[in-house]
Amino acid sequence: MAPGRAPDFGGPAVPPGNVLVDRPAMTSTGGPAGHSAEGETRSSRFRGDIEGLRAVAVGLVLLYHAGLPFIHGGFVGVDVFFVISGFLITTQLLSEMDRTGTVSLVRFYARRAKRLLPAAGVVLVATALLTWLFIPDTRWKEIGGDIAGSALYVVNWRLAARSVDYLAEDSQPSPVQHFWSLAVEEQYYLVWPLLILLAILAAKMIKNRTRPALWTGLLLVIVPSFAWSLIETAQSPASAFFVTTTRMWELGVGAAVALAAGACARLPRMAALVIGWAGLAAIAVSGLFYTENIAWPGYAAALPVIGAASVIAAGFAVTRGGPASLLGVRPMRWIGGLSYSLYLWHWPLIVVATVYFDGLSTYKGLAVVAVSIVPAWLTYRTVESGFRHSAAISRSARLALSLGANFTLIGVAAGIVLVLAVPAVGGPGAKTALGAAVLRDDPRGDPAGAVVDHVDWMTPLPTEATKDIDLTFRDNCLQGEGKTAVVTCRYGDPKGPITVAVVGDSKVAQWTSALEPLAKQNGWRMVTYLKSACSFSMAVIETEGQTCRAWGANVLKRLQADPPDWVVTSQSDTQGRDAAGKFTEQAMVVGLRDMWGRLRAMGSKVMVIANNPHPGKNVYECVAKNPDKLSACSFDRKEYDSSSAVTQHTAAKGMKGVEVVDLFDAICPTERCPAVIGNVLIYRQGSHLTDTYIRSMTPRLAKALTKAHLRATYKKEG
Repeated sequence: MAPGRAPDFGGPAVPPGNVLVDRPAMTSTGGPAGHSAEGETRSSRFRGDIEGLRAVAVGLVLLYHAGLPFIHGGFVGVDVFFVISGFLITTQLLSEMDRTGTVSLVRFYARRAKRLLPAAGVVLVATALLTWLFIPDTRWKEIGGDIAGSALYVVNWRLAARSVDYLAEDSQPSPVQHFWSLAVEEQYYLVWPLLILLAILAAKMIKNRTRPALWTGLLLVIVPSFAWSLIETAQSPASAFFVTTTRMWELGVGAAVALAAGACARLPRMAALVIGWAGLAAIAVSGLFYTENIAWPGYAAALPVIGAASVIAAGFAVTRGGPASLLGVRPMRWIGGLSYSLYLWHWPLIVVATVYFDGLSTYKGLAVVAVSIVPAWLTYRTVESGFRHSAAISRSARLALSLGANFTLIGVAAGIVLVLAVPAVGGPGAKTALGAAVLRDDPRGDPAGAVVDHVDWMTPLPTEATKDIDLTFRDNCLQGEGKTAVVTCRYGDPKGPITVAVVGDSKVAQWTSALEPLAKQNGWRMVTYLKSACSFSMAVIETEGQTCRAWGANVLKRLQADPPDWVVTSQSDTQGRDAAGKFTEQAMVVGLRDMWGRLRAMGSKVMVIANNPHPGKNVYECVAKNPDKLSACSFDRKEYDSSSAVTQHTAAKGMKGVEVVDLFDAICPTERCPAVIGNVLIYRQGSHLTDTYIRSMTPRLAKALTKAHLRATYKKEG
């Protein structure tokens, strides 16, 4: 998922059950019928329009996930759900407050436990089983951790961390990724009932009405959260999508509608009609015309949020002729009633089907969504409704909480079992693996690097490939997304006569495990200046363009203050933005030459390590699926022609003091690039090479650097 884009996975599920809304009782003329201690009397009525609004929200999410081409912004169902949830739960809490003068946290959490946790636990166990049956074991640890995190309602923070983790490049969607929104809701409801209790206490202490204190507490949630949503979405949109702090304002808007129920009920009919239909139109427009390119949530989320709030608010004052006349029809209410279970089931089935069929067409996606209705309906009838309507559980908050805790533990256990089920078998290991050492000095066409279908053993195992990383990742030497400050790490001889600066993104970082022993043995003072996904170029790139350029300018200032003898660099980006705003290879060439020219002007020489191409797949996952047909995981050597290596060669041509080292022949000796050479798995994730294979190329790198005028001798240690 590219940073700045709304991820294509689901929204939250609203607590299931009949939508009974406490509202101010109205006279036939539309005025208040009476007054309670807070100035209003409450009576309950079924809000079929809210049940139908659930159907709209879940429909947007499901059709979006199915791949329906015209539902570009179906992810806004997330935001609609948040508003509904904030409204309904706050209405329940206010009703209890009006009846008793307080709210019971025990009863509140007991209600949520019996409604949400049993069905969630069943789906988590089923997802663990489906993962074990159909998803490669390379992903079991990650998914098992996600399942445990989902059961504990903290998975959104786990996903947020993964979204900005460059090691998670090309990571596939988790089958429980949709639980992030449930986690946001539950974390919000750790805060909001407490604020209501504090408001009640404060009102009693100052002998004032409770409503003003509640509004103050709510604004203390909405305003900072919305402000942070704007800031975080601009700085780190990938993680902003998941974190609770950027989403609390959306639930808060729903809570505000509940607090303003009396005013909503007094809306003139015509005003309510306009507000209601305009709100529904806002949801439809955002669902149809928003795209994944919009940084989310940020200010753009205000449209569906305000739209959902408007529909709910209008429903207090008008039904006939308003959105309720559409949303309250029986089919919409039926889908809305099933929305929680349907939401829980559809996403795991889509992810598993995507793996099984190696991708989903729109028709298959729609078929999977349709099939998910079956387990959803069964879960709704047997689990969700069964526990919710149990007289014994309804009478005992303790029993309800115990029930929820047990289903939570079942979900955690399912995740742990999946993690422990990962096979722990392999061959002799890295110490005896030769990797690139099996190749001759001129590896082009070497049979030892030809594609084979089977090897007796390999290292790293496919299940451990993503952990086979270079030392700068292990030492936390890469600056993260959205940040421009310079992070450095130092290696080699701190007093060495030659200073080598390693600058760029993860594609030069992967070579540091081979450069570090050369720095030790050759007396280099090696300093790294690295940032994930950022080319060291004057060009503006598509991802984090201005941030990367600002970071690059900061690095350049540091280098100018103490010019190194050599700057070793590489990058994955092939294109930069030109004067017309288009992204072209030529613009990247100009940007690289500009930066390298500045380095040459301060007396530093430039060593470019040509980038290796992207295989077009996660090779380690392919190897796990095809251990006896590794040729299925090979790719065409011509992929090199579209890699940034070509851009680098073009940029360096004719520049004095700029050298290019290209070791691609030792990665891909033949016309088909293999997955394994010398018992070493070559690719760890995306286009990154395993650290084990990089280390096996250290002697070749030393010879290539020496040939390019950076003297480097190497003697294998141990």
